[in-house]
Amino acid sequence: MRQKKPQKGLIILIFLLLIFGLAILFNSSIIISQEQTGKPYYYFFHQLIYGGLVGTILFFVILKFLDYKILKKLSILIFFVSLVLCVLVFVPSLGVRHGGAQRWLDIGFVVFQPSEFLKLGLIIYLAAFFSKKTIDKSATLLPFLAIVAVAGGLIALQNDAGTLSLIAIVSLIIYFLSGTKILNIIIVLACYGLGFFALIKFFPHRMERIMTFLNPSIDPQGIGYQINQALLAIGSGGLTGRGLGHSIQKYNYLPEPMGDSIFAIMAEEIGFLGCLIFIVLMILFIVYGFRVAQKTNNDFGKLLACGIVSWFGVQALINIAAITGLMPLTGIPLPFVSYGSSALVINLVAAGILVNISKYQN
Repeated sequence: MRQKKPQKGLIILIFLLLIFGLAILFNSSIIISQEQTGKPYYYFFHQLIYGGLVGTILFFVILKFLDYKILKKLSILIFFVSLVLCVLVFVPSLGVRHGGAQRWLDIGFVVFQPSEFLKLGLIIYLAAFFSKKTIDKSATLLPFLAIVAVAGGLIALQNDAGTLSLIAIVSLIIYFLSGTKILNIIIVLACYGLGFFALIKFFPHRMERIMTFLNPSIDPQGIGYQINQALLAIGSGGLTGRGLGHSIQKYNYLPEPMGDSIFAIMAEEIGFLGCLIFIVLMILFIVYGFRVAQKTNNDFGKLLACGIVSWFGVQALINIAAITGLMPLTGIPLPFVSYGSSALVINLVAAGILVNISKYQN
């Protein structure tokens, strides 16, 4: 198919989200950065350089030089490498433990979170698998469950329920869009339910989070501390917020103010209207992304675009719902906003692939 110009509107939305996220991180990270490094803007500049700058370069390299269809041929390799990296976090000399979770990999010159790469690797592999012309769609249930079980099992061992929920949902969306039978979807949902109860059995603290979700005041100084402080931050922000840089909760009251709790700091500083701007930008990005998928005359491109867009949408939804008390806390970051250079780089790589797909649409 002849190349066309990439969707400029989609590119603008992506960089508006990036700039918005860096602006919020700039203010939310000052206190913790000063305390932990002695430099108030250390985490911001780290995110800007190693996340934003590197990610932007990769974004335009992918946009300019990549034909996304090559990813179909490399899908097995990409998925395999992402699984190996997730296994390496359990190697004592390489894995980094933080906050009770074993999720980071230290390879000397960089520390990153392999699960971020696994999200993209799994989406690429599932899109390639279900777009094969020779595949028997009536016999895809067991392969799908096996693929998700392998990826999900590694994430579960890392004690990362948020990412586990995300890949389970996004994988199911791709499976549904591949044209499988409704009965298969029902069976998958039943298997997910069994997996959920298994997680509660083997990781009892998950039940504590569920109980806190049902009754946030049950232990306000213990397991319920984060959600209560988050709700206090959101409520004190009101319609227009306290003003950029004027958050009180970031002064060591709210845990993870530049991580999974950053939406609460956002709400406190720029209020409901400011948060609404971010949500509208994210919705426009999702709508634009699905339009790219709709106009792509290629099954792999359609599933890949839908998978990437679903990933961003579901992850943002889980983060916002958890920090506003609409679902149990999961510890999943907010795309383009939460601190994490490896996550931001992968976000921009995935966004670059999405825009690259728009070059080959009808």
